[in-house]
Amino acid sequence: MPYIPLKHRQELDGLIDQLAARLATEARQYDYDGAFAGLLNYTCTRLALGVVRQQFGPLRYWLIAILTGVFRNVADEFYRRLAAPYEDRQRALSGDVDLYREYLKEIEKG
Repeated sequence: MPYIPLKHRQELDGLIDQLAARLATEARQYDYDGAFAGLLNYTCTRLALGVVRQQFGPLRYWLIAILTGVFRNVADEFYRRLAAPYEDRQRALSGDVDLYREYLKEIEKG
């Protein structure tokens, strides 16, 4: 989870906000809205590898495992906190897929 002490947030947030603004500016130079995704992917990858290089030097399996876990946790937390509630709202507005209901009834029956 992305919960770090307030002191560290205060030290990092300004830098992160500057980087976010720069990425948004760069993304606007492309002809499609999804351009930010590649820029964000590159930036997160380069940042993670840069930290590993500066702190540990050579890449080792345990570092790969940790980074994989961090990125997976970021994705899971993002999905749980924002995507799932968004999808729930959209389902309430547009209706559910009928086969979900059928399968859920079968599961409940056992």
